Amino acid sequence: MSAFLVVDTKIKNEAAYEEYKQLAKPIAEKFGGVYRARGGAMDVRETELWSPSRIVIIEFPDMQSAQAFVDSEEYAPVKSKRTDNAECTLFIIEGN
Repeated sequence: MSAFLVVDTKIKNEAAYEEYKQLAKPIAEKFGGVYRARGGAMDVRETELWSPSRIVIIEFPDMQSAQAFVDSEEYAPVKSKRTDNAECTLFIIEGN
């Protein structure tokens, strides 16, 4: 069953975040990740619980692959570039 990694990001440092994007994509792809949305235009209709900033959605073959990407030693130094330069909410959800 596929799984989706969803990240809402409020970028604080655009230049550093651009570097993060370039480094993260090939690692996600190595774990089977396919970017489905990456900061595109949004039409937000309801915000009672949450008001998104910038959404990224990466589809993985399964929950284990998504978790392996996020927890990988290869991604760890790249992840710090994201967390140092943006505020984020990240979750992984199973698909159908």
